[in-house]
Amino acid sequence: MSQRGTLLALAAALAAGALLTAASLAAVTTRMLPQAASARARGSPPAFAGDPRSVGATGKLEKEVARLEAARKKLASKISKLQPQGIWVLVDTGSNRICLMDGETVLREAVCSTGSGRVLEDPQSERKWIFNTPRGEFEVRGKKTNPIWIKPDWEFIEEGKPLPTSFKERVEEDMLGDYALDIGDGYLIHGTLYKRALGMSVTHGCVRVGDDDLEVIYKAVRIGSRVYII
Repeated sequence: MSQRGTLLALAAALAAGALLTAASLAAVTTRMLPQAASARARGSPPAFAGDPRSVGATGKLEKEVARLEAARKKLASKISKLQPQGIWVLVDTGSNRICLMDGETVLREAVCSTGSGRVLEDPQSERKWIFNTPRGEFEVRGKKTNPIWIKPDWEFIEEGKPLPTSFKERVEEDMLGDYALDIGDGYLIHGTLYKRALGMSVTHGCVRVGDDDLEVIYKAVRIGSRVYII
């Protein structure tokens, strides 16, 4: 399992621990209510502060909560050790936010745009594209200033145009902004002309960021810096 996968698994376990604590509290309460009702039906006085019945139930509950709290702290310690060190980037596709991180410290948080999830099919070749931003652990493989966009086939198919016969027809400048970070498999973190769409899921898979925010991120990261997309 990757570092990211392990981190997510531990986080899930941590959440499960919190749920287990709540479940334990609910279970104890559920057990005590019928007992109290039964006692009232028999005419027995209910448990009171200092009553051995009350003390015993409370003691068991306190021990269970203490055990679960110790387990939670242990998991939190493991998660802390897996926390990326140095400069890294977090992209949240659910909220369309991007964060520049230094360890656990947020250096910059900004809106971004991520994949729309749309499906495009080529009626002639039956090829199909799903415009999602991939999730997982990546790294910065390249940094480019004034990047040039080489239009892929889907761009022409989406526009209802025939595929070009000349490479020059695929070249378009200024579309990707001033900076681009290559995270592999053709995906980039880059600028955009469509600033009004920032914060929306509208891209073909790349992560679009506003000029000022992208400049800060671009200058901070290095080749090999980790990028986590969730």
